[in-house]
Amino acid sequence: MVNALVLFLCMSNKEIAKLLENVATAYTIKNEKKFRFQIIAYLKASETIAELNGELSEYYKEEKLDQLPGIGPTIQSHLIELFKKKKVKHFTWVLKGIPKSIFVLTDIPSFGPKKAFKLVSFFKLNNPKTVIDELEKVAKRGKIANLEGFGEKSQQDILRAIAEFREGKGKTTRMVLPYAFEIAQKVMDYLKQEKTIERVEALGSLRRRVSTIGDIDFAVATKNPKKVIEHFTNYPYKERIIEKGEVSASILISGGRQIDLLIQPLESFGSLLQHFTGSKNHNVHLREYALKKGLSLSEYGIKNLKSKSKSLQKYSSEEDFYKALSLQWITPELREDQGEIETAVKNKLPKLVELTDIKGDFHIHSNFPIEPSHDLGKDSMEEMLEKARQLNYEYLGFSEHNPSTSKHTSKEIYDLLKKRDEKIEQFKSVNKYVRIFKLLEVDILPSGDLAIDNKSLELLDAAIISIHSVFTMGKDEMTQRVLKGLSHKKAKILAHPTGRLLNDRYGYDLDFEKVFEFCKKHNKALEINSWPQRLDLPDTIIKQAVENNVNLVIDSDSHAVSQMELQKYGVFMARRGWATKNDILNTMSYNEIIDWFND
Repeated sequence: MVNALVLFLCMSNKEIAKLLENVATAYTIKNEKKFRFQIIAYLKASETIAELNGELSEYYKEEKLDQLPGIGPTIQSHLIELFKKKKVKHFTWVLKGIPKSIFVLTDIPSFGPKKAFKLVSFFKLNNPKTVIDELEKVAKRGKIANLEGFGEKSQQDILRAIAEFREGKGKTTRMVLPYAFEIAQKVMDYLKQEKTIERVEALGSLRRRVSTIGDIDFAVATKNPKKVIEHFTNYPYKERIIEKGEVSASILISGGRQIDLLIQPLESFGSLLQHFTGSKNHNVHLREYALKKGLSLSEYGIKNLKSKSKSLQKYSSEEDFYKALSLQWITPELREDQGEIETAVKNKLPKLVELTDIKGDFHIHSNFPIEPSHDLGKDSMEEMLEKARQLNYEYLGFSEHNPSTSKHTSKEIYDLLKKRDEKIEQFKSVNKYVRIFKLLEVDILPSGDLAIDNKSLELLDAAIISIHSVFTMGKDEMTQRVLKGLSHKKAKILAHPTGRLLNDRYGYDLDFEKVFEFCKKHNKALEINSWPQRLDLPDTIIKQAVENNVNLVIDSDSHAVSQMELQKYGVFMARRGWATKNDILNTMSYNEIIDWFND
């Protein structure tokens, strides 16, 4: 039997983040003004843990909780108590008297703590298992519209939010790609320590670089399966062994994630790799294609059904496997049955963009005190320029969020940007390695106007524009809003164009045919945002953009030096969208980018 501590250490980042969010919710309900700083601290810690690349329990085991940004000593001590005692005395005190059903409602987009509390209290919806169903019934009976502070529109919004939530919005067990990738890399590095392993590869959606990952599987080639299985099941961060066979094994690691291992001899490893990489649709189409040639495919190899012996031909590499089918090798990112097999028949698959093609990053948030409308960066311009040099970038664009328009006058905003301008000019005069662009991430207001005036915009080489508020507009209205923002001469890049947050928020609807047409006509670009919870544009829209010859850029949206390496995830998305080097603007030289900004 698995002991209680092991079960508790399997508590995922998402669950711990939700617990801290619940504490913040309770503080808000009890006295938002009095506990203002506690609320901010707990929400920040919750966000840090939710976005963490790696399990929090591993940071605890390695005594590295103090290395996590946004988690102060007090919350660190509570987390240590949580892992040691399975409960936190302070959390119990804060949560006392708050119905648990409130924390269910706050998982539904648009439900804040006070709104949830008022509905739960007034209609006595105290059962967390039935609260959503009961609230929906109350709304359908028209009882919410008459409640003070609500109305008919609020009632309809509640019904819509519940319906979307039931469709999966805001709740999923899938991991975002960067999180799964970091887990997989750690396991793979460990596996490679076993010298009898000849090859090791990830499988499934992770190998295809899908934006969200259901599980993590590995294939290993070895002549000594027993030794590899023993090594795998001794993984230092495992919580328990689920299954241990002769050529396969499964373990549960920190955070409750399952890792599966398959073993095959090297001579048939390519066949196994092809079969378990998928996708299902790609493999079904490939098998139909093979049958027309009289061939039968499996994870062990290829059989010629026309021959009397029907002997199995094994393949150590995928390249040879596809070649035996008279096909160009299809890179895993393209295996989604989107025309890749037909294109491979003609030997016309594109040479996809690679990370080494990227010459710079336009979307960087430094800690320059610009008093922004949203979050400020963590690290200095100096530190980020040094990281850019290490990455062999030719250029870097500083694009902090525009100064808060609710807290500053137009003159104050101009003065702040002028100071930043002067700081950047100082760097430009002494920096010999990385060229600098003066950019800014500027909010597109609901009206479609940009958040700052023309005088301030003139200080910039260009503006990256984006939506950070009022996501509920209809498709046509939102499209008009975006196109109006893009129509400004300084607006060159539309950041995170769908506004989605993976596992949390669907994107808003845009008429991308109109967006593509506008971008082509006016020489604008759409961003592929590499931030783990965004990976936005989605690969399907990237493919449409590529087919329509729309300019694309890949940006990290970094708020810290360490995040500048997130670019690889944007490259993964671009590759899934069939993008080549020529489709991505920031593969161009500095002078070419200057010309584009000035066009």
